[in-house]
This record gives sequence, C-alpha cells and structure tokens, in this order.
Amino acid sequence: MSETESRPLHELPLEQLLACHECDLLMRRPVLAVEQKACCPRCGYELLARRSQMERRSLALVLTALALFVPANFLPIMQLDLLGQTTRDTVWSGVLGLYDSGMEAIALVVLLCSMVVPLLKLLCQLLVLLSIRGRRALAWGRWLYRSYHHLREWGMLEVYLMGILVSIVKLMDMADLTLGVGLFCFVALLLAQVWLEVTMSPQQVWEALEDDDARP
Repeated sequence: MSETESRPLHELPLEQLLACHECDLLMRRPVLAVEQKACCPRCGYELLARRSQMERRSLALVLTALALFVPANFLPIMQLDLLGQTTRDTVWSGVLGLYDSGMEAIALVVLLCSMVVPLLKLLCQLLVLLSIRGRRALAWGRWLYRSYHHLREWGMLEVYLMGILVSIVKLMDMADLTLGVGLFCFVALLLAQVWLEVTMSPQQVWEALEDDDARP
C-alpha cells in the first residue's frame, strides 16, 4: 500500500479527493485508464469516465446536432387534416401561435427552453471543443464550459418532445394526422445531444482546458 493510500482522507490535498454529486460520499480520486469509469460505492452514481477519442467524437456529435437544429425547429412536425382544412405545425409556429393567442409569457418560456437555450448549449460545447483542439483561448473555454453547465438546467427538449407525443396521441382519433420530417429531426437532435452529454466527459474536458504552463 502506497503512502497516499494509507493516509486518512482529512490529511489528503483537495485535488486527491472526490465527492459524490448524489450522496456526498467523500473518497480518494481514482486514476482511470482509457474507457474506464468510476462509480460511487454507496449509490452507484457515475463519478468519472475517460472516453477514448473524446474530442473527435464530441466534435462530430455537436456538428451533427447543429446541422439538425434548423430542420428540427422549422420543418413540419405534423400535418393535421380536419374538416377539409390542413395545418402544418412546427416548433416555431407553436411559439408564434402562443404569442398570437395572448400567452406571451408562455411563448417566451417555450422559445427559450426549446430553441434559444439548446442552441446556446451547442454553441458553448462547440467553442469549448475548438478551444481544446487548437489549444487557444483556454480561459474563455473554461468560462464557456461553466456557462454551459448553468444552461443545462434550462434546456428542456425532452419535455417538449413528450408534449408533442401526447398531442399526437390525442389528435389521432380526431383528425387525419401525418407525421412530418421535423419530428424525426427533432428526435434525432435529442438523441445526438444525449449522446454528446455521455461522450463529453467533464473530467477530460476540465483537464484539457488546463493551461499548458500549469501542468506538471
């Protein structure tokens, strides 16, 4: 057993300690190899993960998500035929419909949570990855990555998707309903963002954003 492993936790420096985000268990920070992860021994929460080719895979996913963003929000999600009238609904038309109905506050919340915040999150991730790849503006990269973590609480694409699915189920018996390309792009955008969250390991990002002259 090494000297570090034999020392009690209260004698270790902070950089050698790790606290679980879920149950607050304090433990020694493990050293991971590529494609290894560390989970909390008490609650099982994933604490750290080291992905192979994290930068390249994350960059490919964030570019894919950005490419899907416009069609997901502006192409028709569904086409509704009722009593001879046909309407095509998109995420953007839903925001405009709420605004025109006098629900400006709700329209603003939907606009922020379904369009503005997800786009800002993707742009922050893209700029952080470009900063890491080029080893430039690392201080800005750290600030953007902190901003991204604050924005995560406001991006609610999955909630909006659930609302769309509930609407589809309710409208199927009332009118002729045709699913549009926008819905499939929206689902693909959500999956790309979830995959990006998994691939873009926070530990690796923070380590990559360290200044070169600050490294041992």
